[in-house]
Amino acid sequence: MAQKLASTARTGRDNQRYGPQGERLVAGVVPLSADKTKVLLIQSTRRGGWVLPKGGWENDEAIQEAARREAWEEAGIECTVTKDLGNIPDRRAPNQLTPNAPRAMFHFFEASVQKEANEWPEKHKRGRQWMAYQAAKQALAPRPELAEALDRSSIVR
Repeated sequence: MAQKLASTARTGRDNQRYGPQGERLVAGVVPLSADKTKVLLIQSTRRGGWVLPKGGWENDEAIQEAARREAWEEAGIECTVTKDLGNIPDRRAPNQLTPNAPRAMFHFFEASVQKEANEWPEKHKRGRQWMAYQAAKQALAPRPELAEALDRSSIVR
């Protein structure tokens, strides 16, 4: 089923799903090149470092739809989910949590990038860059849950 691509990103938490301990449920992708030698990372809007495309799983969508929507909104990519990488708990220290970034449970999918758009909803606030495994692993080191998602993927090491 084709997913409609919005020209603006969803905002707010009114439609956000939460887990049994109050954790925010987050869906994301590990977007790989067709030959699986590179992963596409995006710039974090808060810290300026590199992250994987991810965001809140909302009540009106399936988790894979949420992951693909976030890939479009944040990275400007259309992708096909190829593998379920499962749940990964948030590993941020309590002092890293804020009302805008509460504790989360991440669910990642490996995805094959089909198309990179020149314009996308969050282009004005995020850069994107293809990286080989070692560079991506180093870039994701401050966020061990994201590094774990990369390690669960089938990227060429």
